[in-house]
Amino acid sequence: MSQTLFEKIWDQHSIKNLGDGNELIYIDRIFLHERTGSIALKSLEERNIDIRNPNQVFATIDHIVDTFPGRDDTTLMPTGTDFIKSLRASIEGSTINFFDLNNPNQGIVHVVSPEQGIALPGITYICPDSHTCSLGALGTLAWGVGSTECEHALATNTLIKKKPRLMKINIEGELPIGVTSKDIVLHLISQFGSNGATGYAVEFTGSTISALEIEARLTLCNMAVEFGAITGIIAPDKKTIDYLEGKQFSPKGDDFITASEQWRNLKSDPDAKFDKTINLNCSDLTPYVTWGTSPQQAISINGSIPFLDQLTGSSERESMIRALKYMGLSEGENIKDKKIDAAFIGSCTNSRISDLRAAANVLKDKKIAKGVKAICVPGSSQVKAQAEAEGLDKIFTSAGFEWRESGCSMCFFAGGESFGEKQRIISTTNRNFENRQGKSTRTHLASPESVAASAINGKICDAKSLGIKS
Repeated sequence: MSQTLFEKIWDQHSIKNLGDGNELIYIDRIFLHERTGSIALKSLEERNIDIRNPNQVFATIDHIVDTFPGRDDTTLMPTGTDFIKSLRASIEGSTINFFDLNNPNQGIVHVVSPEQGIALPGITYICPDSHTCSLGALGTLAWGVGSTECEHALATNTLIKKKPRLMKINIEGELPIGVTSKDIVLHLISQFGSNGATGYAVEFTGSTISALEIEARLTLCNMAVEFGAITGIIAPDKKTIDYLEGKQFSPKGDDFITASEQWRNLKSDPDAKFDKTINLNCSDLTPYVTWGTSPQQAISINGSIPFLDQLTGSSERESMIRALKYMGLSEGENIKDKKIDAAFIGSCTNSRISDLRAAANVLKDKKIAKGVKAICVPGSSQVKAQAEAEGLDKIFTSAGFEWRESGCSMCFFAGGESFGEKQRIISTTNRNFENRQGKSTRTHLASPESVAASAINGKICDAKSLGIKS
């Protein structure tokens, strides 16, 4: 019987059909961070429940920790230090793989996992974080869970899960110069809505996807959850295998050769059935930027905000009225050349080495506009070290950016640091919700190239409009 990629991995991990629409699924690997992982571990301790397979559990400190140079356990977030110390104490003496602040492998969970070979094709992988779907870029069946589910998986290596509906998003066309996977996903969500894939697991296919490098695929799958999907996944190919070879937690030697042969066959059958299919052609796509308080409120960077009468549903109009008021914008207004107060490059969406190289290419030999606060936060300690070895940090700091330690940082307010009230920020992050980057902060999502160009211009723009070939 023909199967999709998702079904093949699901069936390989299904222990038992429970007869009520749910199945007991085996979980291969679990990743924790200090904000939610500390809660799950502490709960198990209090109930005297052991972790079933600590060797397959990973943990890092990324969400709450400060990213200022010379940091320690002290945080701007009240009680943040308690989360860090609690996680460390719970792990002490165990065989959990822990990337503490002084570990060269420390970083954001969804950046560390692929660069260390923790996420692998064909495995099931969970983390108490909604952007765990990022790892689907490697052919991993990965999704975010709550603390209670995380506890259950830690204790049993299983979860009770209902099989989702399946969606294929087929993307064709050669991307124009300066257009990225971030632009693809913002375009997708703007066209079909932030609930366009609710209840679905999404597989991305097509010539455009095949042409993307692994880190670009990670960006695409990262924002599958912003499309409402349970997860996003891409079939592994030669790029995937080359990327994973030699990683710390990847198979080694003959085991890697055997695994590679299995990974090459891990794909949807040609006549596999999906519940829904979306076809996109991105050959004429332009850089995108959000104007509102949801990723679906996005337009071409050269476009204008829609008019209310262009929207059909009353709830959509109400959402737009609220978003415009919050963002200090008007219907029909051009988004390009809107003055910004700050620029942020970082987060699990766009803080990998390829993202920093792309932004540095735009910033080289240039200065950010007067009055703009600009921050760059590498996604991991490895990314930071590699960027510094290539001299990228010098390009950022020479241009006027702050260069930080790795972590989630200004992706969200939970770390305690924020931008100013009603300040307009262009950011490489994944969410532009109200108060996401600080009280009343107005966030515009865009690619690293567009964020860098906007920082130079002091106004929203893309690299091409400044005559920069990204």
